[in-house]
Amino acid sequence: MSGEGSGPFATPLTELTGVRYPIVQTGMGWVAGPRLVSASANAGALGVLASATMSVERLRSAVREVKSRTDAPFGVNLRADAADAGERVRVIVEEGVPVASFALAPSKDLIARLKDAGVVVIPSVGARRHAEKVAAWGADAVMVQGGEGGGHTGDVATTVLLPQVVDAVGIPVIAAGGFHDGRGLVAALAYGAAGIGMGTRFLLTSDSTVPDAVKARYLAAGVKDVTVTTRVDGLPHRMLRTEMVDSLEHSGRAAALLRSVRHAAAFREESGASWLQLVRDGLAMKHGKELTWSQVLLAANTPMLLKASLVEGRTDIGVMASGQVAGLIDDLPSCAELVDRVLEEARTALKSLPGAD
Repeated sequence: MSGEGSGPFATPLTELTGVRYPIVQTGMGWVAGPRLVSASANAGALGVLASATMSVERLRSAVREVKSRTDAPFGVNLRADAADAGERVRVIVEEGVPVASFALAPSKDLIARLKDAGVVVIPSVGARRHAEKVAAWGADAVMVQGGEGGGHTGDVATTVLLPQVVDAVGIPVIAAGGFHDGRGLVAALAYGAAGIGMGTRFLLTSDSTVPDAVKARYLAAGVKDVTVTTRVDGLPHRMLRTEMVDSLEHSGRAAALLRSVRHAAAFREESGASWLQLVRDGLAMKHGKELTWSQVLLAANTPMLLKASLVEGRTDIGVMASGQVAGLIDDLPSCAELVDRVLEEARTALKSLPGAD
């Protein structure tokens, strides 16, 4: 693939994926569907379809819907530890999706299978050692998310994690966690990144299918209204602090586990997974993250609590994953308006640097 970008915005990421600009709309569950992905792609960014909350059949239809809406490159995000990851890879290959991203480091075999089919592989990582591992296995690029990012996150800031990874690997690095404007793009490029990934900023666009009342809750939030909790699924999870989060943090273990069983049953129907697949996914999660069985069961909370808010608009019974940048965002541009603004801000920032022509 050859990138269409020019000047300071032609980077190894644009060359690798064929997108116009070094901006990635990240694969957010229940949010990054065909409408948002195609709007992001048409704006010149790399739109990434979130597949973990879809059945395999729904993934195929969603891919075809994106292709009907845009001729621009786009990607699909996968859970590397899912029992049906191989089936989802087959859909990507058969449907000619140009980019595959992963929420967790994929296996060496999955990377090889995708690369043999000409698919660009971009895993997401939260530590330098994970970046080094997937680079050695043949990943084409890597996205690193610092602790400012929404959803499951670590505790190392992007400004510390990013240069570590850039110095450690010889493949393009995409910076995520804390980005929402053109100044951030320039800063990431200065650190040596090939582009930026933005989740919350794309969630808060007019092209996002998140209900308007929920978007309003995000827009009203300040930086201190974004917190990290482990009470949703046992792992650090960055989200807006709401009455539901407060309730989760004060509920007992027995109530949390009972709620998780109910949510596991609901997610099984939503995703098309069998109980055997859910158990296998739980085993993979338990081994990969060294979790207790209680934590694995709590993980069933995440998809359905997110769906309650981000799809059904029920913030009273759901949770709202969010990056810290939600506290800095106050409008809902279209994806095209957002990308144009980021680029113009980046040009202005570059011109204002000492010694710039």
